[in-house]
Amino acid sequence: MRVKLERVAHSRSGDKGNTSNVVVVAYHPDLYPELKRQLTAERFKAFHAGVVKGAVQRYEIDALGMLNFVAQDALGGGVSRNLCLDNYGKSLASRVLAFELELPRELEPLLRGAG
Repeated sequence: MRVKLERVAHSRSGDKGNTSNVVVVAYHPDLYPELKRQLTAERFKAFHAGVVKGAVQRYEIDALGMLNFVAQDALGGGVSRNLCLDNYGKSLASRVLAFELELPRELEPLLRGAG
């Protein structure tokens, strides 16, 4: 079954200069393995194509069911140097929640929100 990330996890963000930090946290430990398998650094960057221009590193925090993405050259030169509000880290964190995952049906009871 295909679901949006917002049903699997929530996100938080931060930004410093031209670098954005986005943390994605699985709602349930049993959802984390699929999240980890499917939301790679490459897919994160491709999903934000045109906005994230630099490298993306992914750090896995398995004990907490979290993925931390650090995206370079992602804020149009830096939040204080850019008038485009879409380039704040918060917008990257919100947008990634629309990323779609393919999950086995047996995980459906663990998902948040309506289908």
